[in-house]
Amino acid sequence: MASKGKLTKIFRDLSFQILLAMILGIVVGKIMGDTAGVFAPLGSLFIQLIKMLVVPLVFVSIVSGAASLGATQSAGRIGITTIIFVFFTTFLAVLVAFAAANIFKPGTGLSIDAIREFFPVQNYSASQPKMDFMSIITQVIPDNPIRSMAEGNILQLIFFGLFLGFGLSILPVPKKQPVINGFNTLLEALIWCISKVMLVAPLGVFGLMADATGTFGFDLLIKVGDLLWVNVIAFFFMLFVFYPAAMLLFSKQKLGPFFKAMLRPQIVAFSTASSLATLPVTLETCEKDLKVSKETASFVIPLGATINMTGSAIYFALVALFFAQLYGMELSFAQYMAIALTATIGSVGQAGVPGPTLLVVAVLVSAGIPVEGLPLLYALDRIFDMLRTVLNITGDAVCAVIVDTKTD
Repeated sequence: MASKGKLTKIFRDLSFQILLAMILGIVVGKIMGDTAGVFAPLGSLFIQLIKMLVVPLVFVSIVSGAASLGATQSAGRIGITTIIFVFFTTFLAVLVAFAAANIFKPGTGLSIDAIREFFPVQNYSASQPKMDFMSIITQVIPDNPIRSMAEGNILQLIFFGLFLGFGLSILPVPKKQPVINGFNTLLEALIWCISKVMLVAPLGVFGLMADATGTFGFDLLIKVGDLLWVNVIAFFFMLFVFYPAAMLLFSKQKLGPFFKAMLRPQIVAFSTASSLATLPVTLETCEKDLKVSKETASFVIPLGATINMTGSAIYFALVALFFAQLYGMELSFAQYMAIALTATIGSVGQAGVPGPTLLVVAVLVSAGIPVEGLPLLYALDRIFDMLRTVLNITGDAVCAVIVDTKTD
């Protein structure tokens, strides 16, 4: 009976269902060939449901996150140093992803015409900035936020969301709290909607995989594997090059004891794929093993678990460049800026959002990159998520060590 219960639990797990759908889609696509295109509408339906939620989710989560960030001013130097570290390392992670994607080019090698025929391009770029640097700066500011929402202009939504969120944060608590509670409630409702949309993810993945395998064979799936190993390269650079360099320059922490102590929370992070689930272990490790003061650890680690998402930033930027390469798109400086800003701010502002599914859509849309191929990545998303989480929680600990040194 116990084994039957475990088997039932496995089959109910969404990650397992998506993996099974991917395998079935590949088998059906290989058997049916081009006629597997009959299942393509399943993938299209799933993508439409995702796009339905992306604009309200981005706006509400940014306002909620900015309102919470503004409150950290009360923490003085600890809060300011933490926020500076988070934004700097997140932006650097995006640049690392840009470098990795342009060096290894995981999205190249397939027929661009065939890709564009298979994934019909919708012109998202009409409402996105495609000009020089100064034009980007001026056009990030919306003259009508409602129109920005209707047109899906993600950068303008982020700017307005940050502005409104920080404005809320400075109001007296009796005035701001009901409004912030309202945004948090909306965010919870949107997260519920996401959870329901994800129930049809296996159908979407099956439809897309069957169609993709019938059209391209295994070539397109090999490209997704290329994206995974490029993600691993960027991950290892941040984990074993940047973070050690930062600790050597800005703290007194020795590297050997640090990585030895972090092994336990990293294992928990890898297995759960959740920074929040790993929070108690990370907190205990920082206080007991890394000798971070309780005041610093109790502030930095919980905050980092919700806003310090360097792993997510790498993933967002890599996916954007992967699909741009897949479509043969030559990205302009303005589009790179749009990806960098959206990936950085979106990562910092994604507190409470389960996984990157919706926010990666926002990053793609901000640069006018088609999103139709995203279900290709969902079968491997658990692996991506485990890697992201290990990097995220390690970054939290590095931040705590550095902040503790700088605020002594």
